[in-house]
Amino acid sequence: MKKSLVLGILFILPIVVYLFFASGITNFAKLPTLTKNVSEVSEWTTTSEQPVVFKNHITILGFLGGKASDKKSSALTLNEKIYKRFAEFNDFQFVMVMPSGSEAEAKMLTDELAGATGTDTKKWNFVFAEAPQIQQLFESLNTNVTLDDQLSTPYVFIIDKNKDLRGRNDDDDVGTLFGYDATSVGEINNKMVDDVKIILAEYRLALKKNTAQREK
Repeated sequence: MKKSLVLGILFILPIVVYLFFASGITNFAKLPTLTKNVSEVSEWTTTSEQPVVFKNHITILGFLGGKASDKKSSALTLNEKIYKRFAEFNDFQFVMVMPSGSEAEAKMLTDELAGATGTDTKKWNFVFAEAPQIQQLFESLNTNVTLDDQLSTPYVFIIDKNKDLRGRNDDDDVGTLFGYDATSVGEINNKMVDDVKIILAEYRLALKKNTAQREK
């Protein structure tokens, strides 16, 4: 009887443990979708050689307003904590929105990032449009934050490959977390880094699953 019990435990326990962790990984690897079908910027002016699009990219979206120099500290934080850590992911990009006419400001910030930190800024994309277009893009996020009169906000947002806004719907501090305050190193470190990891892991798992299915 004891022998059968021991054998049963040895056989069943690994399966239970596997199912437990497999379930945990599945839950961990899902970042909630908060808003579907965010507007595109593919027709906007950009500093990039190619059109900038959200579709099929993991995008960190920010609204810098006309004075990018005022957001230098936040940009450096994002560059250090997020961009450098995840820029090697093939479809990862930063997209910073600015009003038309502020191209020189974007160039200065790019030079600052490259010079002060030695960053390869090729995935730092700046896009430019008139105020109504910027407002329309921001409103398509459908968040609980607003743009100021300079068309800027300290918050940055995670847009997935389907052009959906991702975030938290059970955040301990605010309930629904639409964006991440780039002026807060703590929020970037303690929340945004984890959430970017989750969404990248989600796509890696999907890629591995699709590859395995094709190889069968």
